[in-house]
Amino acid sequence: MNLLHSLPLQKYFNLNTISIREIYQKSKQIISIAAELERNKHALLSGTVGSASSVVTSALSELLGGQHLVICRDKESAAYFYNDLENLFSEREQEFSKKRVLFYPSSYKRPYEPEKPDNTYILSRTEVLSRVSVSARKTIVVSYPEALCEKVVTRRHLSKFSIKLKVSEKVSLDFVSDLLLEYNFERVDFVIEPGQFSIRGGILDVFSFSNDHPYRIEFFGDEVESIRTFNPVSQLSITQMNSIQLLPNVQDRFVFEERESLFSFFPDGLTVWIDEAAAFSDRIDAEHLKAITAFEKLDSEQGHQKPDLLFCNGKELWSQLIDCRTIEYGKKSLINAVYVAQFQCSPQPNFNKNFELLLNDLRKKNKEKLDIYVLSESGKQIDRLTQILHDIQADKDDNNIVEFQYINHSLESGFIDNDLKLCCYTDHQIFERYHKFHIRESFASKEVLTIKQLNDLCIGDFVSHIDHGIGRFAGMEIIDNNGKQQEAIRLIYQNDDILYVSIHSLHRISKYSGKDGVEPSLNKLGSNAWNKL
Repeated sequence: MNLLHSLPLQKYFNLNTISIREIYQKSKQIISIAAELERNKHALLSGTVGSASSVVTSALSELLGGQHLVICRDKESAAYFYNDLENLFSEREQEFSKKRVLFYPSSYKRPYEPEKPDNTYILSRTEVLSRVSVSARKTIVVSYPEALCEKVVTRRHLSKFSIKLKVSEKVSLDFVSDLLLEYNFERVDFVIEPGQFSIRGGILDVFSFSNDHPYRIEFFGDEVESIRTFNPVSQLSITQMNSIQLLPNVQDRFVFEERESLFSFFPDGLTVWIDEAAAFSDRIDAEHLKAITAFEKLDSEQGHQKPDLLFCNGKELWSQLIDCRTIEYGKKSLINAVYVAQFQCSPQPNFNKNFELLLNDLRKKNKEKLDIYVLSESGKQIDRLTQILHDIQADKDDNNIVEFQYINHSLESGFIDNDLKLCCYTDHQIFERYHKFHIRESFASKEVLTIKQLNDLCIGDFVSHIDHGIGRFAGMEIIDNNGKQQEAIRLIYQNDDILYVSIHSLHRISKYSGKDGVEPSLNKLGSNAWNKL
């Protein structure tokens, strides 16, 4: 299908909806390797370069089924590998509860650091524990040695300290509130990040460590009337729920005393993929040594748990790792793999933004009957690339057809697979742009604008309502709404008319922003002036 009618000289590229994962998954080579992996407990995959490792992992994991743990060299390589798998499974925009690919980070920067741990990372860790301990779904967990070194709460304690609620259940709001406080949840005015809860009348907002969005639970007396997730930024409801499980911070060293390694949570039949296995134990032991050194500098009277209770050592984790089915990436197997699969891959050439060089390379690959795929998250970049190639050929009066196919997702780095006769080129390498990995944003960094502004508002400040225009903030007030007590924002409009805005409708108002020193005019409720404006 020719997409660029503005380029009549050539058919440059086709839009391809199939993913590289599906191409590999259907290949005879991968199907054959999958069959061998079913028969062998330990295997070595050698010769992959660039993102070929993540592509092969995605294809083989799909064929093998079950639970998978990918152990990368360090956090950065793990984040890139995770992004590759997200793209290969088309999960970038999916809710975390629906994803098969999960990222498992460490919950701290340095052992025993006094700073507050990152709740974003703790949420990611808790999601993994919750998923792999009870679910038979295909799951791929991507991690790195420093994160695996950190022990986790036991299965028994995870179940014991979870709070399960369901619609129509008889339970006291005060009882739930007391439990949340006991489990070290923080009571706040508005929930922004995991580990927080707020109560307004008969409404409980709680941000559990087991879900990417907070829950809004409405009580009618001592009965759970409704449960739904909501967006903390806009306050808009997302999904109605019949039942939920609230989990506290599983890394809390004062709530959870018994701990074990992450391997204990996975069911039987776990497949472990490991890159640079030779460095695995060394990195674990280095992290364990950091913990011991940090512990020795602490005040012994503060009651900190000893490093061996909180962190695994290399020998301990290695013994659990080799009990699983293992697939190593590299030149040599550390686990003495019986089965070895050899790939013939080479890295994407470096064109140094020399597009004539790129054009010649594409033409050569066309002649060699290699399938060329250019991967990009931006169709505009492909348009730009095609226009550049067209202009070069037009200047030389060159009518030779150059073909490649465009796939609408990216990978960390391109490669050429000489066995499957295909090239995967990334647009960011062609244009020499920095390719940044994306993992879950810190909740603290995206502190809710409307809520933050509300906390900062003073009596008399001007605000804009999307439907009614400019009014004056007159504080918070408890009002009766169909027999229920509800917190609302009181706004004063022209002629001292009053508008109450539900706390659930914060997304409809914002602090007024205008010229400095110029006081705005209040709008009149019920008039059409604001709509015209």
